[in-house]
Amino acid sequence: MKDFSIFEIVGPNMIGPSSSHTAGACKLGFVAHKLAKGDVEAVTFLLHGSFAKTYKGHGTDKALLGGILGFEADDERIRDSFELADAKGLKYQFIEADLGDNLHPNTVRINITKSNQEEMTVLGASIGGGNIKITEIDGVKLMFTGEYSTLIIPHDDKPGIVGRVTSILGEHEINIAFMKVYRHHKGKNAFMIIETDSELNREMVEDIKGIDYVTNVFIVSIK
Repeated sequence: MKDFSIFEIVGPNMIGPSSSHTAGACKLGFVAHKLAKGDVEAVTFLLHGSFAKTYKGHGTDKALLGGILGFEADDERIRDSFELADAKGLKYQFIEADLGDNLHPNTVRINITKSNQEEMTVLGASIGGGNIKITEIDGVKLMFTGEYSTLIIPHDDKPGIVGRVTSILGEHEINIAFMKVYRHHKGKNAFMIIETDSELNREMVEDIKGIDYVTNVFIVSIK
């Protein structure tokens, strides 16, 4: 028998009628907001499966847009996310799409254009009870849930980088809960996903950024 937490049974503290279609959707947008460091000039949401069929009636569109604006799932401003996005000059669109087979029905691909015209893509799903999983960033297949404070570190696939990162975490007394490394091909672009039991701090981030071949560092926490 599977054990369920009280959070999964009762659902999250949230704005909207559905934990899957609003709370989870907002968290997906919020992760994309974090990865873009709030720099979003335009965004396109490609909605798959159930998201595509019901996004207007369940408020998924407002929730995704609210997340992109930096709102968490219980933020009352989600109700006014269209008006707030328009006031900010954010360009946005929602497109119903078939993103492929074997994807969760509540899946969205979020395509972001930053102010410098750099583009970023995040693929993720709302998997129930307000929980999410991110399965792709900029074409790299990966997986994290946001259940823990998470470090996302894009880097060149070079020897020694993982060891240097974990040494810095040890120096800052950060305990690693889970860690995985994903890459396109050997020697090419890679991502480290490090989920931790500890709060993450900016000094640690700057130390990691100083490592050769590390191209950026993101902190994602949606609790």
